[in-house]
Amino acid sequence: MLPDGKMCPLVTRPSNRSGLKTIPVVIIGNGPSGICLSYLLSGYTPYFKRHALHPHPILQRKLEEAPEVSVLDQDLEYLSEGLEGRSHSPVALLFDTLQQPDTDFDGTAESVLSWWHEPDRAIPHLVLGRNAPGGAWHSIEGSMFTLSKGEWMGLPDLPFKEWLKQKKRGLRNNRATAEDIAQYYQHYVVKKGLQKNFRCGTVVTSVRKVSAESISNHTQKDLQEDSDSIWSSNEKSAEVFQVDGFFKTMEGVKEAFSIYAENVVLATGTYDNPTWLGVKGENLSYVHHQLSALEEAVKNNSVGIMTDPVLIVGAGLTAADAILFAHHCNIPVIHVFRRRVTDPGLIFNQLPKTMYPEYHKVHQMMKEQTAACAGPYEHYISLPEHHVLSFGKDKKCIFQDKNGCQKAYKISMALVLTGSNPNLSFLPNNGTDLALDSEQPVNPKRNPIDVDPFTYECTQEKGLYALGPLAGDNFVRFVQGGALAAASSLLKKANKNPP
Repeated sequence: MLPDGKMCPLVTRPSNRSGLKTIPVVIIGNGPSGICLSYLLSGYTPYFKRHALHPHPILQRKLEEAPEVSVLDQDLEYLSEGLEGRSHSPVALLFDTLQQPDTDFDGTAESVLSWWHEPDRAIPHLVLGRNAPGGAWHSIEGSMFTLSKGEWMGLPDLPFKEWLKQKKRGLRNNRATAEDIAQYYQHYVVKKGLQKNFRCGTVVTSVRKVSAESISNHTQKDLQEDSDSIWSSNEKSAEVFQVDGFFKTMEGVKEAFSIYAENVVLATGTYDNPTWLGVKGENLSYVHHQLSALEEAVKNNSVGIMTDPVLIVGAGLTAADAILFAHHCNIPVIHVFRRRVTDPGLIFNQLPKTMYPEYHKVHQMMKEQTAACAGPYEHYISLPEHHVLSFGKDKKCIFQDKNGCQKAYKISMALVLTGSNPNLSFLPNNGTDLALDSEQPVNPKRNPIDVDPFTYECTQEKGLYALGPLAGDNFVRFVQGGALAAASSLLKKANKNPP
């Protein structure tokens, strides 16, 4: 891996500049959504490839109507009308089918897009992220396999499988490791020349609307290195966003920054805040909410074949990953989850067995190795339709089943892996006012941020955009459609669309 300074410039010491210097766009989050939007805002422009043939005849006819006009400049609602697929977002389906025309049917049709770099259309922007480009992929244990097919993890104009071939590595069951994905996203930023827009090691603490007039005479500490990359028309805006936060210098010292932006894009994902059960004792030191705690315990030899069992709570893929890891290390496990094993909503009942053999194995264990019925799997007990009542200081955990019967088990540590929520603490009211249901917290599956489906601009706050899981797009192949919609909208605002 290249040093951080080459991959993604560390934020330089802010310089004082008099007057209001607004940046056209600030993107908060440097995962796949943020990277894709940065690519589109850097002048990379998609056109319908001449003589290309799309398997969807109606879309083909629409694309042939104006092949000289970039997809970014066309009517996205018109192009996406009538498309169907695995996403509820019409623009996500559009961009996905343009890049991978028949991928859902295991087809091999090439992308019908041709990419041109048009620097005069670039919009100055910054991408702020806590870590290296790739976002949460750097926090996932590197040997874990992706849920999606490897080719679905790629970004525009650089197929993931081609990059993997250059590394002389291949896919396993068409899936890639988290380590490969994280490295690919870092490589993408460098390959496409985007690193000048990225600021790593930054933490945003506040985003709020302020009057441009009230701050026009104040000094701004900003993160820009190029003082010429200012969108002069921004100064006419009545309101701008003030983005505050801090970054770590090369010496490790935290230093505050404050920048102003005409538009802010939220692309932070949902990995930041693990969900808590809200039961007594959950804050005790042996109760954890991330898989990495189990990996650390194994390294420290604090859990093993002779210790009390590890409790794993949850029935999603992260819980399954923890079970597989523990099983590989011969660590005894008690697995507690609320659903029935046969519940059609359980993710394991939705995955093809041939493509996901390891998750199928966990599902088998859940079905065959309950406390009431011993099975063939050593060191594992499944407790379906149970929930945790409390964690004791003596490391005794009390469960209750659907009939109200209680059980107590002595454990060595607990992993509560029941999902995660976005951390939007930098927004007023934690961003709740932006959600579909403004009475409930933002949740990627149940209560995403309410956005216009063809611009991804928040319906409750103009100039604020939301991409990826925050807007309900939970797979890399579909988050790119949101970036296309946002880029199209921002280009119109900047008058960067050709006549």
